Amino acid sequence: MNIAIIGLGLGLNLHEAVSVSKDGFFLTFISVLSVFTLGFVFYRLLKINKNTSLLITSGTAICGGSAIATISSVLQLKANQITIAMAVVFVLNAIALMIFPFIGHYFQLSQYQFGLWSAIAIHDTSSVVGAAKQYGEQALEVATTVKLSRTLWIFPLALLIGYFNKKENSSYKFPYFIIGFITTMLIATYFPQGEKVYHILQ
Repeated sequence: MNIAIIGLGLGLNLHEAVSVSKDGFFLTFISVLSVFTLGFVFYRLLKINKNTSLLITSGTAICGGSAIATISSVLQLKANQITIAMAVVFVLNAIALMIFPFIGHYFQLSQYQFGLWSAIAIHDTSSVVGAAKQYGEQALEVATTVKLSRTLWIFPLALLIGYFNKKENSSYKFPYFIIGFITTMLIATYFPQGEKVYHILQ
């Protein structure tokens, strides 16, 4: 799984991710913070398994399956916990892919508004692209850019969760695959001529 996560970095361009507008960055930050707050509330109210709740919250807050895979590797979780989290997030993604364009047209959202909304509210990158593409080219461009910046939150999240897990687990090992993820992202950024190969390796 760690190798797969490292390969995900080949699909990111650092310059595009950090060039997102101020509104997009602010909304992304508020979204991530809000989802983790709500995730903690539901965890306490519904008494869900702690690790499963953390995986679902991470996937919902950042980038779906990629975030779940990253956090599960950091915490070295059981397969059934990962499966439950993946199932929940992908069901939500499928629903969003179908209903978001309809809602956008109903409320007469502009291309920019829909692109921003879909990038913030839909978890998985492929679903964000699918919903935005149905709405229009400008929506797709905005959604893709903002979603890239949202994906970068994997870094601080994985390190933060790893830090707190270290206190509880003496066998904790630093998630070195994150360094590999960053390395492949830098390769994709500064050597774009290999884009066709990167798509194969992802």
